[in-house]
Amino acid sequence: MIHCISCIKPLKSNQIIYSNKLEAKRHQTSKMVDTVSTETRSRIMASIHGKNTKPELLMRKALHSAGFRFRIHRKDLPGKPDIVLPKYRAVIFVHGCFWHGHNCLLFKSPKTRVDYWKEKINRNRNNDKKVTQALLESGWRVGIVWECAMSHNSRDIGDITKRFAIWLRGNEPFIEET
Repeated sequence: MIHCISCIKPLKSNQIIYSNKLEAKRHQTSKMVDTVSTETRSRIMASIHGKNTKPELLMRKALHSAGFRFRIHRKDLPGKPDIVLPKYRAVIFVHGCFWHGHNCLLFKSPKTRVDYWKEKINRNRNNDKKVTQALLESGWRVGIVWECAMSHNSRDIGDITKRFAIWLRGNEPFIEET
């Protein structure tokens, strides 16, 4: 016989019998918020990839329209930069606000497995710093564009592209667009 863990009442034909309304309310609020099964959630999370994201595609399209030619995801460089412009000895990373822990409106701390996500995001931040330092030390210039900077508004993307064009033609080692 199956029992409800929180109420210790037996289940009869997929129903739980409660001795009072308070127990029923407590049981309802103790359920998980997720609306899909564990297997479905696992499949959804596994389908999230770090390459060719919408913000990255927007940035690549804007740079290409501005006349810049580039390579993508070069494996021989630290961090496999999203966009590599060898002519300018520059790389551009397009960071997602959640995955890289950006302190903006798009970043919301997860409510479940808080310790896991805090550690994961801190690892990503530390890795970002190491990769940036390694690229700068090897003579590459580094640009970072945050997802929140590109609000999918063509004016914003145009402004970002203009600032990056100036940066690429200049000699500054680092630029960050937030």
